[in-house]
Amino acid sequence: MSSKRVRARWWKHVGGQAVCLLCPRECRINAGATGFCRMRRFAGDELITLTYGHPQGLAVDPIEKKPLYHFLPASDVLSFGTTGCTLACKFCQNWTLSQSMKSDEMGMIVEPAQIVELAKQKSAPMIAYTYNEPAIFGEYLIDVARLAHEAGIRNVMVSNGFIAPGAREEIMADIDAVNIDLKGFSERFYQTHTRGSLAPVLDTLVWVNKAPHIWLEITTLLIPGLNDSDEMLAAEFDWIVDQLGLDVPLHLTAFHPDYQMRDRSRTSSNILTNAREIAISKGLRYVYTGNVVNPEGQGTICPSCGFTVMTRTWQRTGLEGLVGNTCASCGAVIAGVYK
Repeated sequence: MSSKRVRARWWKHVGGQAVCLLCPRECRINAGATGFCRMRRFAGDELITLTYGHPQGLAVDPIEKKPLYHFLPASDVLSFGTTGCTLACKFCQNWTLSQSMKSDEMGMIVEPAQIVELAKQKSAPMIAYTYNEPAIFGEYLIDVARLAHEAGIRNVMVSNGFIAPGAREEIMADIDAVNIDLKGFSERFYQTHTRGSLAPVLDTLVWVNKAPHIWLEITTLLIPGLNDSDEMLAAEFDWIVDQLGLDVPLHLTAFHPDYQMRDRSRTSSNILTNAREIAISKGLRYVYTGNVVNPEGQGTICPSCGFTVMTRTWQRTGLEGLVGNTCASCGAVIAGVYK
């Protein structure tokens, strides 16, 4: 079987159209058409998802690659995505999946139980829903994640946060950790460069941070001249401190030219270092730099005594300075989930 007709969960009939309630766009979809993401079609008087059972990019990665630094560090995770996205970022670095026009013509169906069995075979204690926006395959994710929990396997998600509240609560019911991309800190940036909006992402960040079952980390990809000004960075970091607290790990990562933004220069180490210094000056305790070789921005430092509790290279994470969830030097608690 090469396709599977699965009714979408989040939508309603309005005047002969399907109104999709997966993301804040609330696309009004005519018969035979798809919405913005191209992965939900109004067919036979019902909205169907075109991604169920079509995993892409199945691979075993280190959890640090997501990036999640404070959730079961030094562990492996079975990762997969599908196609489609709720945004259309001009700088997307996974655009061959997120902006793909293909959906239900991608080969044999892989049932949720098969994904979980593969994680067992690979001895992966986690499954990651990643590569494209996981909300796009929310129905599939829910079924895989539930079976994973039943098998003692945890679930992590890498998301853009542009999800409607009703769908968000169902999709993340069995999610244990999430990294959310906060792509810039202005509505203009989101509208111009992602065809989305900042406000719903901030709402998702606040909701996830309050969810007792989910560990949260944040990534901001810094693009020279677009979202890396001291003023925009300071506003973002002030918001994180005020709304989310000091202990949410923040990953500041380097942009490389891709997709529709190939004329923009790569992000320099100096830009990342400057951003990290601003974040630390605002009080954030765990701030990292990524996509560049920068040892100072990779290790986890105890906020109480300054001892390095975790070291990281491209290949491995060292946990020698961590005892349980505490600093081996002073005994202070290091925020995170370690068992």
